[in-house]
Amino acid sequence: MSDLVITNVTVVTENRTIPSGSVMVRDGKIEEIHEGSVFKDEAFVIDGKGRNLTLLPGFIDVHIHGANGHDVMDATMEALQGVAVQLPKEGTTSFLATTMTQSRERISQAVTNAGTYMDQQQRAGQAEVLGIHLEGPFISPSKAGAQPLEHIIEPSLEIFEQWQNESQQQIKLITLAPELEGALPFIEELRRKGVICSLGHSEATLAQANDAVEKGASHVTHLYNQMSGLHHREPGLVGAAFTNPELLVEMIVDHIHIHPEAVRLAYQVLGSDRTILITDAMRAKCLPAGNYDLAGQNVTVNHGEARLSDGTLAGSILTLDEAARKMRTFARVDLNELVKMTSTNAARELGVYDRKGDIAKGKDADLVLLDEKGYVVTTICRGVISYNGKGGAS
Repeated sequence: MSDLVITNVTVVTENRTIPSGSVMVRDGKIEEIHEGSVFKDEAFVIDGKGRNLTLLPGFIDVHIHGANGHDVMDATMEALQGVAVQLPKEGTTSFLATTMTQSRERISQAVTNAGTYMDQQQRAGQAEVLGIHLEGPFISPSKAGAQPLEHIIEPSLEIFEQWQNESQQQIKLITLAPELEGALPFIEELRRKGVICSLGHSEATLAQANDAVEKGASHVTHLYNQMSGLHHREPGLVGAAFTNPELLVEMIVDHIHIHPEAVRLAYQVLGSDRTILITDAMRAKCLPAGNYDLAGQNVTVNHGEARLSDGTLAGSILTLDEAARKMRTFARVDLNELVKMTSTNAARELGVYDRKGDIAKGKDADLVLLDEKGYVVTTICRGVISYNGKGGAS
């Protein structure tokens, strides 16, 4: 692994911007950060002079099911490898492999595969799987969305422990409905074990959601979508997301799942410290319009939307760099705030901030170079150039 120097670029961290700076990388780690130009003998140099490039920490997607024809529920090494190779093209350098509601056997296969993959995954050159996001099956049937109804069950510590053992303890986040029978003690026990509990696919009242937070829930899955909405007499789960400072809140900013004005409203309430951008992407991401499979269900992708036959949204085909561009343009988010929403908040939550989530000495060299329009030019995963494109020309 050769030394790498990125110079004459705007370097953006969680709380600092260097208008013309340089970052030096050695052995996959950030070695030094400088103001001004820096060149180093025998190092590979990316020189941004005259190109108006911006360097950010690599994006972290905590909610993604698949991409480029692959899905986590395929339960194959090839599927996870396919996703991991594809994601750097959108600036994503690490992610949670996200499952969905299926039979116990199918979920077992998926989490076993993901745990094995993590144990063997390459250390550089592609997006890193940081763990598993178990979306369902402990959710509300009335807010199932594209999650198959026939496989929804009530929270069970016994079943979860089976999956956690099969995954080699790699389930890091779980989406569940807090109003279900047994959900509160389930949340309390999982939080004790260090698993992040996320409220989603839920009809919870404000009180039920806040009770769950008291037990240890700290995350909200895809705000607004498949949850009890904000009403002036019953604020619901959306109201809890807005008003409870303990909750980190996901948003799918494709302007399909959430109206742009609802995105702006949420950001005005939450700010950058409590917002996390996700894609919730399925296997059709990066592929042409057409028909695709999602957990045995036919999904039609057309005009940028993925829907079941009844019109229900079935995840997205969103890329994280597109979400970042939309967030910047419509919510007028500055780059330091964007870093928090695309990287820092996720790294802190997942307990990997010591090596991810910011541009700082000693951290993994997970980096993304953007052009002046916010399109990905180059992505570096743990010191290795994983994608080298031209940015967005139009």
